[in-house]
Amino acid sequence: MNIIVTGASRGIGYELTKLFASDSKNKVVAISRNRLKLEQLKRECSLNYRGSMVYPAVVDFNNKDFKRDITLQVLSHINSVDILINNAGALVNKPMEDLTSEEVEYMYRVNVISQFEFLRALLPYMGKGQLPTHIVNISSMGALQGSMKFPGLSAYSSSKAALATLTECLAEEFKDRNIFVNCLMLGAVQTEMFEEAFPGERTEMTPLLMAAYIRDFALTGTNFFNGKIIPVSKNTP
Repeated sequence: MNIIVTGASRGIGYELTKLFASDSKNKVVAISRNRLKLEQLKRECSLNYRGSMVYPAVVDFNNKDFKRDITLQVLSHINSVDILINNAGALVNKPMEDLTSEEVEYMYRVNVISQFEFLRALLPYMGKGQLPTHIVNISSMGALQGSMKFPGLSAYSSSKAALATLTECLAEEFKDRNIFVNCLMLGAVQTEMFEEAFPGERTEMTPLLMAAYIRDFALTGTNFFNGKIIPVSKNTP
């Protein structure tokens, strides 16, 4: 399968890339703006999984010209997309009145606008195989309507809520094109981003455990879901 994982340089994305790479039949394009971490990830996969095919792609979703990198670094390795995990995210933990306009724009650009543009660029390469393409958008429990909210996360949570609504819209738009779109609203996972959002907090959910769930959902979820917003959480936060 041809698989793309964004936000692959740390946390869930890092572990998810390794899980997909453990199957030598998969080509995995690992996307991040951190070249050194991507190279480390590729080396780790090569050492642990014989025949693994991991292709680092340095793309900065905060750069308005990032789309030119897609052809050079993503589509040079694969000519179709079977699974896309939109895991990249940006978070600034500040009270609303302390956030700068640049910080708000940064979170919305990385978490929503760039995801929209990324999907448009990849759309001609989706839904072309015998199996459907599965787009899995990674959002947050803090973006789920009616869930507990936390101070300092207004821009982050609202941007991730926009990604969830985009999921529902695109599932309807793509339903006759062999493309499925779902959204996982993740609860607390012990990642660097979680530590930025909740300093000093600990949770039992590890990046590897959550990555294993996402991998399985990406592979089988089209049998059961399309356009669904699915909470994946054991506790609050």
